[in-house]
Amino acid sequence: MKTQVVVIHGGDAFSTHEEYLQFLQDFPLTIESVRPKRDWKSFLPNVLGEEYDVLAPIMPNKTNAQFSEWRLWFEKMFPFLEDGAILVGHSLGGMFLAKYLAEHTLPRRIGALFLVAAPHNHTGEVGDFTLPSSLDGVARQVANIFLFHSTDDDVVPFSELAVYAKQLPNAHVATFTDRGHFNQSAFPELVRCMTELKHPT
Repeated sequence: MKTQVVVIHGGDAFSTHEEYLQFLQDFPLTIESVRPKRDWKSFLPNVLGEEYDVLAPIMPNKTNAQFSEWRLWFEKMFPFLEDGAILVGHSLGGMFLAKYLAEHTLPRRIGALFLVAAPHNHTGEVGDFTLPSSLDGVARQVANIFLFHSTDDDVVPFSELAVYAKQLPNAHVATFTDRGHFNQSAFPELVRCMTELKHPT
């Protein structure tokens, strides 16, 4: 039986429209930043192989994300969600999953949750993605939680990892020194963790 994997990408969030416009004004656009890019999320279906069914919804308005919009779009996937699904959130996608699971109950059993370079409330501008004071709802719904962060992340401070680890004390924590914000094309550690969950040694 295939294991379902749902990957939620990142984005940017702002408290006001004026802050969003200022972000657009100040963004250092380069020719490289407008070239097509493919990171590990794009390659995950091929790397995991036929034992997995990878779903990667494009969340609404990722450059000016609103939690209410992402929640609505995420919940439209519930008819397809299967028991034992693995949830993966990268950057703001990780914060979204943490907030959603802390505040809402999913209609299916979740096999694992991976938060990759996820911001917490201390990152700065997170709009309405602010996390509640407790993440107990996450731990109640997911037994296998994995936290990945790199010390050289220039988008989300590495210190956010410790905040998540404190609130989710049973989570498996993996730290790196050379992955930045995890935008590279390969993520073998993530693949290995998923494989070991499906085929424990």
